[in-house]
This record gives sequence, C-alpha cells and structure tokens, in this order.
Amino acid sequence: MGNKLFVGGLSWDTDDNSLREAFLTYGDVTEAKVILDRDSGRSRGFGFVTMADSASAASAAAAMDGQSLDGRTIRVNEAEEKSRGGGRGGDRGGDRGGRGGGGDRGGDRGGRW
Repeated sequence: MGNKLFVGGLSWDTDDNSLREAFLTYGDVTEAKVILDRDSGRSRGFGFVTMADSASAASAAAAMDGQSLDGRTIRVNEAEEKSRGGGRGGDRGGDRGGRGGGGDRGGDRGGRW
C-alpha cells in the first residue's frame, strides 16, 4: 500500500485541519487536503491524506473506513494514481462508432454545415 489515502463522503464542515486531526492517531500526517469546488469554494465531499509511511496509511485506512467524521460516514482507501492526458472520455482519436464515414446525412441544413 502507498502512503496516500482517498477519503470520500466528507461533510461540508470538514476542513484540512479536522481531516488531519482525525488521522493523526494512526501516525504522522504529511498532508491533509479537502478538495474544493473551484467556482463555489465549497468542499466537493472528498479529500486526500498522505501518511509518513505505508504501514501508518494501511492502519489508518483499516481503522477509519466506515467511521463517522463531522457527522458523516467516510470511506477510506488507497488513492489511485491520477492518469495523465486523455481527459474525459479517454482516447479522442479513432472510430467514434456507429456513424460511418462522411457521406450525405440527408435533410435540408438551411444553408449551414
């Protein structure tokens, strides 16, 4: 197991400090971050906790998963590596399926393409 944990189901009241405090029981927390919506600045309901070592992370995940934090039952598991590139929907190239290539699609387009 890695050192970084995903924490889901967070209350909107949970902030970086309270998230850190909740995990300190299980070892040194090197970072605790609640992810915020960029437009509203409000919590998106999940965050990440990075523990100093993988043994502490495993212990924290086992103990904290399913526990209550700020009135909400949280989910804790190992964070997955963020994939690079591709964006939403993955590969942009190639066949889009079911549309065939070019050709007349019928109907009057009113002079617009």
